[in-house]
Amino acid sequence: MIKVDLITGFLGAGKTTFLKKYAGYLMTQGVKVGVIENDFGAVNVDMMLLDELRGELCEIEMVSGGCDGCTYRRRLKTKLIAMGMQGYQRVIIEPSGIFETEEFFDILHEEPLERWYEIGNVFAIVDAGQGQELSEEAQYLLASQTANAGKVILSRSQEVTEEQKQYTIQMLNDALEHFKCERRFDKDIVDGNWETFGERDYERLLNAGYQVWDYEKLWFENKEVFDSLYFLEHGLTLEEVKNKINKIFLDKTCGNVFRIKGFLPDASGEWLEINATSSEILSKGLVLKKIKRGQEVIIVIGEGLNKDKIAKILKVSQNQIEKRNI
Repeated sequence: MIKVDLITGFLGAGKTTFLKKYAGYLMTQGVKVGVIENDFGAVNVDMMLLDELRGELCEIEMVSGGCDGCTYRRRLKTKLIAMGMQGYQRVIIEPSGIFETEEFFDILHEEPLERWYEIGNVFAIVDAGQGQELSEEAQYLLASQTANAGKVILSRSQEVTEEQKQYTIQMLNDALEHFKCERRFDKDIVDGNWETFGERDYERLLNAGYQVWDYEKLWFENKEVFDSLYFLEHGLTLEEVKNKINKIFLDKTCGNVFRIKGFLPDASGEWLEINATSSEILSKGLVLKKIKRGQEVIIVIGEGLNKDKIAKILKVSQNQIEKRNI
């Protein structure tokens, strides 16, 4: 049977970065990997970031968001049926936004998927520096995504203090308690720099598995709690981007901004990747990485975003903006 892994986590936690490392390791072991990415916007940044994985041992497929959960679930099932006929030894799913692990379990127990696939590992990525106060909805996402994880993986743990990490773990446990889940995290946490992971680290991940815990469900009455704003063909220079991203994070009237990502060309025409959180901006400023392929876009991800305010800071017109609920 084909093993299926789920990589979930809070918005902007670093799921795609972890997926690149994890899939890359599997490929070094000769494993043929299929990756399913979720797309909700006009530009799928994560697909571009994963492009370097493509090759004889890896293919990347996309499932578009759909107008509701049933549509997404149907599309994901159809994609898994198609991939089941292509000889993959392992499939990795990275959903986006509001996705509960229980949906993953339910889909894989449907015919004909249960005859082809078995659940491998469930990973929940949590930003080690997640210090901001969370809303009821954000707490629920954190609790529901970690309750059934085989391992919780702290991202950017090498960039924060031990006190910050312990604060994040306590925040996670508080969210679980709030939604009446009995699970607590004092173990089953992977803490370390992904760049230095070795054979033993990956063996530990490959044996993560998953757990099953009950928790109280939260009904989202407001489906527009979490947003992603796409600012297309922004035309900003590198210096302008640095200045304006900093302003967006500092100006609380913009809403609760979790992450800003996207691409822009440098003076020589090469593409630079934008991927920043407020904590990263404060600690080391905006760090840009070169990437092979890109498209001129800035994506602001967060909660209760003020589209007009952010557009004013970026100085873009309304026809350059696409709003997606996630």
